[in-house]
Amino acid sequence: RAPKVRGGFGEQLLESLLGNVLPSSDSELQHSFAGGEKVDAAIRLPGGLVPVDAKFPLENFRRILAAQGEDELRRARKSFRDDVRRHAGNIASRYIRPAEGTLDLALMYVPAENIYYEAFVLGEGRLESDDLWQGVISERVFPVSPNTFSLYLATLHMGLRGMRVEEGARRIVAELAALKGELQGFRESFDLLARHLTNAAKNREEARGRLERFGWRLGHAESGGTPPPQESRE
Repeated sequence: RAPKVRGGFGEQLLESLLGNVLPSSDSELQHSFAGGEKVDAAIRLPGGLVPVDAKFPLENFRRILAAQGEDELRRARKSFRDDVRRHAGNIASRYIRPAEGTLDLALMYVPAENIYYEAFVLGEGRLESDDLWQGVISERVFPVSPNTFSLYLATLHMGLRGMRVEEGARRIVAELAALKGELQGFRESFDLLARHLTNAAKNREEARGRLERFGWRLGHAESGGTPPPQESRE
């Protein structure tokens, strides 16, 4: 019943849900903002952080459970819906901070399915429940129950894995493109070296032939013989 103890228990449930679905690198508990405010959790996405608040107001929900008669039940339900609206506004004003790296939305963690059902399914009627839902969403705050939050997290986890695979594939393609460029440069250098080596071998053979002819002529000159005619250099 004590709000502080209840809040701590809600945060433990939230921590358990996050730890069971997301890697620790994709979420952070008690994320701090510049002004010193702390949100119960933040989910890391490529575009920014998604704040998650777990401090849900339950006092008037207990009044609903204990209500005696239709009038008391109606008043308790109205007070409970007002609490939920105020809570959504507080979450939006305190934790949606794009300038500090959050996305333009936040999650409101409702700690039990029956509370979520009362707020957004049952209420005093379908229209009033829809109005409460739309009012909360208009603050860019999305309510999640333990079950729906698990589904959200599983979807986020699959999306994060897909983005990591896609990012890894982009890096591999970039590396291959870089290697292809380096290979082309090496091929050009190799071709140039091969041409130089071919020319060097050709020049070596020409020099050897000239040296042999020079030695033959020199031998003939020393022996008094007639030297052979010089080859044309055309």
